[in-house]
Amino acid sequence: MSQILLENKTQLGQLLLARGVVTQEQIDAALAEQKDKGHRKLLGELLVEMGHCTDNQIAAALAEAYGVPYAQVNPKLCDPKAVEILPREFLEAHIVLPLFRVHDVLTVAVNEPTNVFLIDEIERVSGCRVRVVCSTTKDIKATLQTYLPAANVFVIDDIIDEEGLEEFTLIESITQDISNLEEVAGQSPVVKLVNYLLYNAVRENASDIHIEADEKRLRVRYRVDGRLYEKMRPPHQMHAAVVSRIKIMAELDIAQRRLPQDGGIHVLVEGRPIDLRVSVMPGNFGEKVVIRVIDPQKILYNLESLGFTYDNLLRFREILQVPNGIILVTGPTGSGKNTTLYAALSELNSEEVNICTVEDPVECNISGINQFQVNPGVGFEFSTALRSLLRQDPDIIMVGEIRDKATANIAVQAALTGHLVLSTLHTNDAPGAVTRLLDLDVAPYLVSASLKGVLAQRLVRKICPNCKTEYDPPASLKKSIQTENEKLGKFYRGVGCKKCRNTGYAGRIAIHELFVPDDELIEMISDRVSTKALRNAALAQGMLPLQRDGIEKVKAGIVSIEEILRTAGSDLPASSDI
Repeated sequence: MSQILLENKTQLGQLLLARGVVTQEQIDAALAEQKDKGHRKLLGELLVEMGHCTDNQIAAALAEAYGVPYAQVNPKLCDPKAVEILPREFLEAHIVLPLFRVHDVLTVAVNEPTNVFLIDEIERVSGCRVRVVCSTTKDIKATLQTYLPAANVFVIDDIIDEEGLEEFTLIESITQDISNLEEVAGQSPVVKLVNYLLYNAVRENASDIHIEADEKRLRVRYRVDGRLYEKMRPPHQMHAAVVSRIKIMAELDIAQRRLPQDGGIHVLVEGRPIDLRVSVMPGNFGEKVVIRVIDPQKILYNLESLGFTYDNLLRFREILQVPNGIILVTGPTGSGKNTTLYAALSELNSEEVNICTVEDPVECNISGINQFQVNPGVGFEFSTALRSLLRQDPDIIMVGEIRDKATANIAVQAALTGHLVLSTLHTNDAPGAVTRLLDLDVAPYLVSASLKGVLAQRLVRKICPNCKTEYDPPASLKKSIQTENEKLGKFYRGVGCKKCRNTGYAGRIAIHELFVPDDELIEMISDRVSTKALRNAALAQGMLPLQRDGIEKVKAGIVSIEEILRTAGSDLPASSDI
């Protein structure tokens, strides 16, 4: 990003300081670095390199000084017809991105808004009056790549070389080793592209890969830390070939394009096995592919690493030691319920007990545990599997999910006949699991007799440790989490850096709500009281609600206020309720 008219270091520093982007100490450190090592780099470049701010924050500050609008451009902001107004060579040489044209006014994004000679040249070549917005070089180039692939063959050889794809091996019926880059170079671009997408998803800790097409574009998105972001836009013409390649790897029917299909791929990445669950669904513009990435190395097998508070961890371990009963983990899809169950089973695993699971599908193999996968296509449902499993002399049973009345009643009966049953439910909070079981026609007296505990949880994004910065949030945010007579300490957030893709977040941690019914609560369950009454009674007895657990992690500097309010803010209780 050029800093014409603002090469005075102090002036740029003052701009960033006034916007709250950096601190005076960070500016001084960058200036000292520049002086000590004789850098020719500008202050803004050094601040970005040192992780104190991002290119976009610099661009926004400079745009304000130039008196022009700032735009964080992306393909959604750009009209493809506007891009065609200027020659490809001109766009790439001058780093110019036409955004849209209204009558004879062409709005363009440039990285040097004060370059009047460039603006005059754009007007001459386009025949339009030009309106300028300021953006970063990186964003302009990335968006241009979306709209200019047709002029050149889409090749990823350089990407593969840089990313070290030799560490990727596909395990098929005939093992295909692509560790030799010379062999890789002889394969088709489609094979290399798919291998790159799978390999890079594992490297970036993505949980899912989305490959989707519309009428004219093909895009690939990764889900990282629960959020989707666009990875690349290959040429639209590659869509059918990419889908077919994935189907072949997952041993699906490539000729079937009208019905959904599910399959699996097994790969080795850097010497460790990775399981990929493939789902293919027909859409208006071809098939959409979603690939779930299951990395056993990323699954946490111990309860200490899941974010429990000391008291919650102690109580959860206590109920895991009961000889019989049912323990539930609740939360929405993607809240880490199965990870918690796997960690619990790993802790209970020993030579003295027979642990059996019924799952759909088996996400991770645990040595010493008998795991069974349901198959609805042949009638092997959760309820059927659970009935059969009771004849396998189990001590501990894990049911992947209680989905229907039959499974719920069999699970409760198993819990009442000497087995410890662990399972999941989809409810918003822990006491809500009681209501859900009652809705599944489990008798209230059976629920009260069998239920030993319910753990509700959510996943929240952690502040990136590389760009973690102390700040003073608005008073309204503080007030939303502050209880009576409570002193709030320091607050932190991530300002964004390369390591966290400028999001300010890296990794996730769980917040929990543990409901353990005592005699009073058991009686209330038998009387079928409302969920609200049950929750109020549990809170009165000391249950730490999800939101409060999150606030404790804010105080510890692990997560930001904004993340807790985004995840659980709508349910934050009033001060008097905590």
